Amino acid sequence: QVQLVESGGGLVQAGGSLRLSCAASGRTFSRYAMGWFRQAPGKEREFVGAISWNGGITRYEDSVKGRFAISRDNAKRTVYLQMNSLKPEDTAVYYCAAGPILPSSIIRDYNYWGQGTQVTVSS
Repeated sequence: QVQLVESGGGLVQAGGSLRLSCAASGRTFSRYAMGWFRQAPGKEREFVGAISWNGGITRYEDSVKGRFAISRDNAKRTVYLQMNSLKPEDTAVYYCAAGPILPSSIIRDYNYWGQGTQVTVSS
C-alpha cells in the first residue's frame, strides 16, 4: 500500500517555474514507477511524465518536453516535477501516481493516486 501527498502547487506568471513534490508513505515506494498527470477544468486527465523505479528512465508528454523534468529520491520517498517556462495552458490540478516498475503513460497502469495540487499559470 502506498499513500501519496502532492505539494508545491500555486499561482505563477507565465514563464515562471514551480517544483511539485509527491511524498509517499510505505516501504515499497522504490518498487514503483511514478507518474505525473494533470486535469484541467472540463478536460480528461492526461499524462505529463513518468519515471522508472530507479530513476533511470523518464518519459514525457510532447507539450512539456524540454520544460518539465521528473526526478526522484527513493531514500526520501519523494518524486519531483520541476516545471519551467510555464504557460497558461499548463493550468490544471496535478496528480502523482504510483504504478508498475517501468514508466507508463496509461492511467489504468497506476494503482495509487494522490489528491492533487492546483497549478495556475496567469498570462
